Amino acid sequence: MATGSSPARARLVIATLNPDKAGELAALLGDLPLEVVGLATIPGAALPPEGDESYAANALAKARAAARASNSLALADDSGLEVDALGGRPGVRSARYGGSGLSDADRCAALIAELKGMPSERWTARFRCVVALVSPDGREEVVEGVVEGIITEAVRGTGGFGYDPVFFYPPLGRTFAELDPAAKNRVSHRARAAAAAREVLKRWVSAAGRP
Repeated sequence: MATGSSPARARLVIATLNPDKAGELAALLGDLPLEVVGLATIPGAALPPEGDESYAANALAKARAAARASNSLALADDSGLEVDALGGRPGVRSARYGGSGLSDADRCAALIAELKGMPSERWTARFRCVVALVSPDGREEVVEGVVEGIITEAVRGTGGFGYDPVFFYPPLGRTFAELDPAAKNRVSHRARAAAAAREVLKRWVSAAGRP
């Protein structure tokens, strides 16, 4: 009878300090043959500040930093809300919209206040999520996911985080904050980007036995 333990799984570091985002991504990637860990498990790991250039630039910078610090595969995302009435704002600045130190509730309120008086048909919006994957040997890939919706005139629901309470998803007739996590994880921008990232990771694992 054969003895010995099976090979250790390769590690994938989720390069975010946002526990809500880390939890969503870990759940979406949970079926992979990888040990998925948070950035907090990597001693001395730090993330660069986000800039205003693009989602991809921010995601790549974070994933590269995590891959260097951990000598492991790293995944990072940057996401934002793009409102048509605001010319695509807040976009890459979504996490900083309205100023520093604001809560999610404050940002939702600021968004609704800015949209007041604008034609309701222009309250259409989309969430965009860009995921960057970086390996210790220098491989890099970027994928994205987008979901279309409408900004509501008032906060609805208590689930989720960020702008979920004001993002109405027409196919399900609810805001993201009114959906249970499983339902949201089937349709969200982050779910769509994670599905694409999962295919990249499967390819990397398959090509080398393990990354």
